[in-house]
Amino acid sequence: MNRSENMRRIRSKGMRPELAVRRLVHKMGYRFRLHRKDLPGNPDLVFVSQRKVIFVHGCFWHSHDDCKSAHVPKSNLDYWGPKLKRNRARDAKSIATLKADGWKTLVVWECETHNEPTLKKRIRAFLNPHTA
Repeated sequence: MNRSENMRRIRSKGMRPELAVRRLVHKMGYRFRLHRKDLPGNPDLVFVSQRKVIFVHGCFWHSHDDCKSAHVPKSNLDYWGPKLKRNRARDAKSIATLKADGWKTLVVWECETHNEPTLKKRIRAFLNPHTA
């Protein structure tokens, strides 16, 4: 299989890190909407009544700082460098727009989904800061 076929198979919704966060949040008793297209960046989880959103970012695709999964590929740097920078710029713009519209945002990184107790505390502190 060549690289372009492999890249075509990568989906943007329903990936393992996102599903792990969705299961955890649901198990914690919170209810949410998925991928609201009318909000900037199509947040993964939307809590309308609280005006809060959670983005679940893949460490590679969104260039997570200081994460071994966020390496820049060694081949085709002319493509990957600008591509990953555009992703980060788009993420920052979406979050800034949401904040300007009165939404609170939380970014959960793919590598953070491996430590469920810590992630649970972070999500609870974000969604219900008075009881965290």
